[in-house]
Amino acid sequence: MPRKIGVLTGGGDCPGLNAAIRAVTKSAILQGYEVIGIRNGWQGLLDNDTMVLDRLNTSGIIDRGGTILGTSRVSPLRIENGPQQVFAGLERLGIEALVVLGGEGTLSVTSKLSRMGLPAIGIPKTIDNDVMGTDFAIGFQTAVQIATDALDRLRSTAESHHRVMLLEVMGRHTGWIATYAGLSNGADAILIPEIPMDGAKLDELCSMLVLRTQRGANFSIVVVAEGTVLEGKMVGIPGPEMSASGQPTRLGGVANVLGDFIQAKTGIETRVTTLGYVQRGGTPVAYDRSLAIAFGVKATEAVKNRKYGVMTALRGNRITTVPLATVEDKVKTVNLNIYRVAAVFFG
Repeated sequence: MPRKIGVLTGGGDCPGLNAAIRAVTKSAILQGYEVIGIRNGWQGLLDNDTMVLDRLNTSGIIDRGGTILGTSRVSPLRIENGPQQVFAGLERLGIEALVVLGGEGTLSVTSKLSRMGLPAIGIPKTIDNDVMGTDFAIGFQTAVQIATDALDRLRSTAESHHRVMLLEVMGRHTGWIATYAGLSNGADAILIPEIPMDGAKLDELCSMLVLRTQRGANFSIVVVAEGTVLEGKMVGIPGPEMSASGQPTRLGGVANVLGDFIQAKTGIETRVTTLGYVQRGGTPVAYDRSLAIAFGVKATEAVKNRKYGVMTALRGNRITTVPLATVEDKVKTVNLNIYRVAAVFFG
């Protein structure tokens, strides 16, 4: 009987997941393993919903967005006897190690299960790039490219109509996409969760936009992360989905609030575009494919060496592993040195 490893994707989808699934599968088969795909994240282990991954069904998926395994935000830690069901599922399937592709939330769950004895290896993926321990996660570079392309297109219409154009991008707790896309586009301002906007900062932003027009610039571009804090509050969908602190759990609309404020304060025509889920879909750029392949091969190497409780990581120019505990219940915020480089070109 061949030895078996399992693969699952949890949390939000992102470009590059299929490239990683392909890399794990093909490199594991070369090592003599049978690979079992777990459908729809942890839910697949609870429901015994699986598929065999082989050379054929993982061929031709390197450029496909999303995940052929499906995903969900189900956490076994929030289900009665969830961890026990996970361990029972692995035993039933004969899986000796589990490769988990996830963001901060999924990998935190994996870390806690690992301490209970789960033989797991994590692979970081998230367009938000907020996973600790790695320079970049799968999906981030594609999201930045999509946002940059959108900003480049907005620039031409902003210049034609002499407007302030705001682009709202994803980033609930961190502003990595906003910072890198804004830097790449030469945006006139970048607003991120790491730098809350109080009244003074909002007035400063408006004064800068007015000064640009006085200097002869006939348009401005502002990038706004969805989690940007305005006067101590996050902007989102009101209603029952609120956190214990009174903040919305579903974000969106901060750029609309800012757009109305800027136009009223400055008198400059202001328009807003929200990218939303467009940032998470479609074909991964070459960087994300290459990173996914390297992570997948490294994860298989860790399985072979029975090096469990670790996550693959990019550190400088090296593909390595770090303890899963590095990720647990932490968020990697924007490197403000990079933000300061972008800020050189504000205004």
